[in-house]
Amino acid sequence: MALFAVICRDKPGALQTRLDTRQAHLDYIARTGLVLMAGPLIEEGEMRGSLIILEAVDLAAAQDWAANDPYTGAGLFQAVEVIEWKKVIG
Repeated sequence: MALFAVICRDKPGALQTRLDTRQAHLDYIARTGLVLMAGPLIEEGEMRGSLIILEAVDLAAAQDWAANDPYTGAGLFQAVEVIEWKKVIG
């Protein structure tokens, strides 16, 4: 198992999409059991992206998780990056 950072940036003006899809996103996190920590990125006091730390078998599994996130399906994101991450502190 390895750790992966999923870094997502919302499309401009997509806050309502995020709010409308939030519960499905949270249910997906709970159902899949891969998320170690997560939270929204904040700009000017508004949620405009996500940072999710996953524990997955490989990069392909982490990318698959990100592709199946309800936020992705709703078209919320302008960009998604999945990259292996190494925990050093904390």
